[in-house]
Amino acid sequence: MRIAFLGTPDFAVVSLSALIQGGFDVACAISQPPAPRGRGRKLSPSPVQAHAEAHGIPVRTPVSMRDPGEIDAFRAIGADVAVVVAFGQILPREVIEAPRLGTFNLHASLLPRWRGAAPIQRAIMAGDKVTGVTVMRLTEGLDEGPVLAEARLRIDALDTAGALAARLAVAGAELMARTLPLIEAGTATETPQASEGVTYAKKIRASETKIRWRRPAAEVDCQIRGLSPAPGAWFMAKGERGPVRIKALLSRLEEGEGAPGEVLDPDGLVVACGQGAVRLLTVQREGRGAQDAADFARGFRLEQIL
Repeated sequence: MRIAFLGTPDFAVVSLSALIQGGFDVACAISQPPAPRGRGRKLSPSPVQAHAEAHGIPVRTPVSMRDPGEIDAFRAIGADVAVVVAFGQILPREVIEAPRLGTFNLHASLLPRWRGAAPIQRAIMAGDKVTGVTVMRLTEGLDEGPVLAEARLRIDALDTAGALAARLAVAGAELMARTLPLIEAGTATETPQASEGVTYAKKIRASETKIRWRRPAAEVDCQIRGLSPAPGAWFMAKGERGPVRIKALLSRLEEGEGAPGEVLDPDGLVVACGQGAVRLLTVQREGRGAQDAADFARGFRLEQIL
């Protein structure tokens, strides 16, 4: 079975690697164009492009898959199936229908919950206890296609979006590798998504990243973990030379009451919320690396949140 793989970030690399190691015929990888990355903002290939090239797989990096020339180039691959994992572009019908057996997407939620761009972050931010990965047939609608397979994962109390994504990537890669032979054999069952329980995972807006301490501690904790490691939930604190911006990258619920934003324990980084409190476990001062609470407290006295 000849496969065209479309993906871009590290999350997608896990699936691409599983297909390569599983002996699947990955004829071509298609990824977003090289972009500025790192501190030097040097133009660099996406993780999928780098991984594919390292394994001798031809790579295309189209600015838009809607370009007629790119559509023709995709058809010329002669793929039996296309596998899409966090590609980052909306595919036109001509591309979706080009492979002989169709185009299949790995989505990081249990559809129809959290259709859209940020399912992992939204699941944690909403306080969900369970999430998962879904293999679906791609259609023109936003994550609306029939489901072929899914795997469920628990969201733990200390899961960040980054940690959960790593687990989902592995589960998703295994699920896709098990499902593709069924597609080839014509034995895969496609189940229409339920019309009830549909939610949408919109892109994270900058306005959502500032911590509002008046909210209940459970909501603040979910915000912190759901936005970690990027873009990161943040707050302003009083420093020796003026206000300091601090990202909260990991937290847990803590007993304690006080005025919202009141620092209850400067050494343990416990902060009161509208109801209850949170303990900040990992934080990052602007321009510095991430630190655990103990290391941070040795270099910065968190006494007043602005």
